[in-house]
Amino acid sequence: MALRRKPDVLIGLLPKLREDPKYQGQDKLPVILWVIAQASQGDLVVGLYSWVHNLFPVISAKSCNTQSRDLILQLLERILSAPKARSILLNGAVRKGERLVPPSALELLIRATFPAPSARIKATERFEAAYPTLKELALAGTPGSKAMKQVTQQIFTFVVKAAGEGVPDLSNEAASIGIWCLTQNPDCYKQWEKIYLDNLEASVAVLKKLSDEWKEHSAKHASLDPLRETIKSFRQKNEKALSKGEDPGHQATFRAADKYCKVILGRLSRGHGCMKSVLLLAVAVAVGAFFMPPNIESWDLNKLSVLFSSPESF
Repeated sequence: MALRRKPDVLIGLLPKLREDPKYQGQDKLPVILWVIAQASQGDLVVGLYSWVHNLFPVISAKSCNTQSRDLILQLLERILSAPKARSILLNGAVRKGERLVPPSALELLIRATFPAPSARIKATERFEAAYPTLKELALAGTPGSKAMKQVTQQIFTFVVKAAGEGVPDLSNEAASIGIWCLTQNPDCYKQWEKIYLDNLEASVAVLKKLSDEWKEHSAKHASLDPLRETIKSFRQKNEKALSKGEDPGHQATFRAADKYCKVILGRLSRGHGCMKSVLLLAVAVAVGAFFMPPNIESWDLNKLSVLFSSPESF
């Protein structure tokens, strides 16, 4: 009952519950589950914070048995299904400078939700159900803030690696989150340039998704200039690698990357040209309005047609 009235007390106890050997082991799990369940009744944010930081690492370990996994997921489902849970949790997504779902937990979540087809287990569907809300909490924050810039860079580091692991669903989701990081923080482009050659397969996945879903993703960029400069840099790296004639398999990956780079640059160029055309049209309309005679409505349209068709008028 005390935890329901003062759930914040549990936050200070979490490190001890994680680190003290006498609270470790599957036999201690029911007690820890009960404690977190009591606190969550008083404050859902405290309950989920405790679950993410103390129980999620347990459920992600290979040593976690089926019964323990079931009990831990039951508690998560109970927290997420509480009345107005989503709005309450989103309001507490960042608590006293600490994130409810930090980048390290998001990495565990992505891997648990999008395993290789052969690695799927009964719990996978339950992770899939919880994923949208937990992902939303992991990505919540004030765009452009110093804290959010750090978060996006941490997330970008592991999603780029995940995108290149050859698991289709994992690659697709990781690429999607990677693009989100780029739209939120232009510094992630610099980060991408540094790791491009070491994560070529992952970069191909991100470039392909950008190319295939161009309208959706390009509209979310505050400015496309960082993307343009990064793609130009990638093309230089691709051309340099292709000129060396290295391993055929590696060269095929570079060719795939370069193909998507060309497509994206083409779309960036067309977009830039359209903007210039719109600007020129706006200037022409403004100039025309300035010099337009006040009695234009009285003009004879037939005479106007003759005027435009006469070579001497141009």
